[in-house]
Amino acid sequence: MPWLGALNKELAQKDLNSDYETIYIDGGTPSALSLDHLKSLLEMLWPFARNVKEYTFEANPESLDEKKIELLKSFGINRISLGVQSHDPKVLKAIGRHHRFSDVKKVIAFLKSSGIDNISIDLIYGLPFQDLASFKTSLLEVLDLKIDHISLYALTIEKGTKLYAQNYQAISEDLDADMYEMALDLLKKRGYEHYEISNFAKNSRYSLHNLAYWNYEDYDALSLSASGKRGLYRYDNTKSLIKYLKGEYLEKEYHLTLKEASFEAIMMGFRTMFGLDLEAFEKTYQASFFDLYKEPYLKNKEHFIKKAGHLIVKDRAVLNDILLDFMD
Repeated sequence: MPWLGALNKELAQKDLNSDYETIYIDGGTPSALSLDHLKSLLEMLWPFARNVKEYTFEANPESLDEKKIELLKSFGINRISLGVQSHDPKVLKAIGRHHRFSDVKKVIAFLKSSGIDNISIDLIYGLPFQDLASFKTSLLEVLDLKIDHISLYALTIEKGTKLYAQNYQAISEDLDADMYEMALDLLKKRGYEHYEISNFAKNSRYSLHNLAYWNYEDYDALSLSASGKRGLYRYDNTKSLIKYLKGEYLEKEYHLTLKEASFEAIMMGFRTMFGLDLEAFEKTYQASFFDLYKEPYLKNKEHFIKKAGHLIVKDRAVLNDILLDFMD
């Protein structure tokens, strides 16, 4: 498989660590790989994966079977993120998904019997043929699966996608807000913590990998369209398979100023229920948060609470409005 060969070459060229705390294999849809190709991929990554705390694999329900789950388990995968999106067959057909909700139930049973019980499910709201009742039913069906992590995303219609080509129109802002608020209320009643804008967890089963992003920690990235960060340096890999197969991995590089990086850090930190670590911020950016952002902080002071050395946004529904004041 040419892509696997190119990935192996990129691995050899990158200055990678051997002590990663988390690894996340996402997509495309890596579960669509054949069993042999999946084994080759996991073997390539194994030198970096031996001691990770959280090793996540992203999958679609129709392409994850017992043999693949057994293989994933043997290579240390201990967390699965399933792209479910909806329970409604009509909605799934409209967005080009090929699974049924019965497939989801079957995969969850296989995973739990294999010992992989750290499972996350993605749902999308604002889909074609989806109203408030349909979305609520999808959420209730997922809650019945008794998994500890749920991610909710509003539909975005991007150029080049099937929905864009079909001229699908996004739902109204009011319906979008109603869906989100209904989900917040229902998930809270079921014991889920709203620990990040789009993410909910029970039993402290937070995504450690994504928390690293939101804490603005460094991370390495591989393959098409991947983005990485080390200190003030960020990079994006090419989106072109042709270029990637030729070994032309890098597409863009960014060298941030301290001010630019500090804004990105607060933008990420404010997304979570844990907030921004003020001591870590000052150590990294060589200045107090309250010195750098005195005016926008005072303007929005009623939206914040300080707790255990962290600055937390009380209502993240207004986060975008707050961040506008923090931008230059």
